[in-house]
Amino acid sequence: MIEVKNINKSFAGKQVLFDVSAVFKPGITNMIIGGSGTGKSVLLKNIVGLIVPDSGSVLFDGRDFHHGSQEEKKALRQEIGMLFQSTALFDSKNVEENVRFPLDMLSDMPMDEKMDRVNFCLKRVGLENVNKKMPSELSGGMKKRVGIARAIALQTKYLFCDEPNSGLDPLTSIMIDNLIYEITKEYNITTVVVSHDMNSVMEIGEHIIFMYRGAKLWEGNNENIFHSDVKELNEFIFSNKLMRRFKQ
Repeated sequence: MIEVKNINKSFAGKQVLFDVSAVFKPGITNMIIGGSGTGKSVLLKNIVGLIVPDSGSVLFDGRDFHHGSQEEKKALRQEIGMLFQSTALFDSKNVEENVRFPLDMLSDMPMDEKMDRVNFCLKRVGLENVNKKMPSELSGGMKKRVGIARAIALQTKYLFCDEPNSGLDPLTSIMIDNLIYEITKEYNITTVVVSHDMNSVMEIGEHIIFMYRGAKLWEGNNENIFHSDVKELNEFIFSNKLMRRFKQ
């Protein structure tokens, strides 16, 4: 479980997060949604430690990430997996080297155990026998799956996905959503997905917070999201033509 408590953040005197609090539970797909510039990616970066909040705290199963010792932070990082919007694969490394990277950086495993783990993770995302391919040889969906394999390589307890369907066609997006959902359930991971894709929200949004102008305006799930009386959320939902069909 991840607890976000009263997070505030400013850049160059401009406040971008306003007293944001939330609880993300394990074994379900938690989502942070909102339009561009609403603070959802900044919130994610504060949670994973890429940005330090001005005030507030982030607790990983009771462990305070930002106020912990260097040793405590290192231990927590070994439990965190991240799928970046651009996948952030190393162009100069092949698939297995990309997936092995967090193991090389953060574990003391012998090489044979690392390779066993790499092959296990690639198999789990449906990418057997692509170990030696370079990122330039992969489709967009395959790159995302390699990114997921890398994110879970360290037997992740906490998985963060930043716009995982960015740049993907609808069918591939559904496949990535389903993979994230399955892995979350299978390993009881605390998964947090940042998205503006309402199709993903309707597919896997078991717990959702809606961000608007740096504040949390609404919290719920994909079953009650259409019954909100929050004007800004309704405008966000129904700006998508496809979502209007759900309302009808």
